[in-house]
Amino acid sequence: MSFMKNVREEIRIVKERDPAIHSGMEVFLYPSFKVMMHYRLAHKLYLKKHYFWARLVSQRGVRKTGIEIHPGAQIGKGFFIDHGNGVIIGETTIIGDNVTLYQGVTLGGTGKEHGKRHPTIGNNVMIGAGAKVLGSCTVGDNSKIGAGSVVLHPVPPNSTVVGVPGHVVRRENMLLPQESLNQTDLPDPVEEEIVKLQRENAMLSARLDAIEKLLGNVKEEKTDADL
Repeated sequence: MSFMKNVREEIRIVKERDPAIHSGMEVFLYPSFKVMMHYRLAHKLYLKKHYFWARLVSQRGVRKTGIEIHPGAQIGKGFFIDHGNGVIIGETTIIGDNVTLYQGVTLGGTGKEHGKRHPTIGNNVMIGAGAKVLGSCTVGDNSKIGAGSVVLHPVPPNSTVVGVPGHVVRRENMLLPQESLNQTDLPDPVEEEIVKLQRENAMLSARLDAIEKLLGNVKEEKTDADL
């Protein structure tokens, strides 16, 4: 893709995903736009094994935006970072098409392992603010990672993940994350557990009342028999 096509594509993506945009010129001020321009050039240099120059271009992007994308990362079409400060994307990360990240997201490793040590993110995935996806795990297509979650294990397609550590709380949600970009209306696993405990407690209390009533009736019958 030529440079001008890259620019037009990035402008389209930012305008499409951010309702705060009022004109095309504003896009040139956006950290997501700036860092992706740096990344595309740095990635080309990286593929040609010009590693120093690739990192130089990449670090310039970091200084300007607060977003760190390793030039070795593989990023598909339609990628967007909303706000973006504090986002980190590791070297062996693979990101599919139409993925959205929010500020503070880390796609990182878990130590000094070699080889594929960063996540693989599928198509149409949304990762909420402050979420961490660590290690060589895969997040399936059309999935949503809730804000602040920590994902250490593979996520099936069409899933919603929340919590620390992250776990799947919803499957087969047909609405694609990019159609809503909703970070708030996610299931709360803690609340669900509390509701479950309350329900079980109510059932146990009812059973205990029934047993006490039954025992009371037995005592009355025994007293009447003694008389």
